[in-house]
Amino acid sequence: MAMRKLGRTSDHRKAMLRGMVTFLLENGKIETTVTRAKEVKSEAEKMITLGKKGDLHSKRQVFAYVTKEAVSKKLFDEIAPKYSDRKGGYTRIVKIGPRRGDAAEMAIIELV
Repeated sequence: MAMRKLGRTSDHRKAMLRGMVTFLLENGKIETTVTRAKEVKSEAEKMITLGKKGDLHSKRQVFAYVTKEAVSKKLFDEIAPKYSDRKGGYTRIVKIGPRRGDAAEMAIIELV
């Protein structure tokens, strides 16, 4: 599947996704548009998979992506062990209807 552009330049888009993935791992859920939620889902699942591996290389990859060090630590210490018996599907997207301002389809993405 090709990456969605989300109407942003590539560096702006990467920064936005990094921020949202970090926020999701920190707080467990975020409210955003459906298309953004789908992009965040794929990145967040990759991070959790790396967290489950837990070797030095995957730690460095996570530290390079997640914007807060405390969140990276939380990923390895709390989040990843929770999913040790799960083979993927760590996040859930729930649609919550249109946004009032521009009728964009909104969703909540949360860690399962």
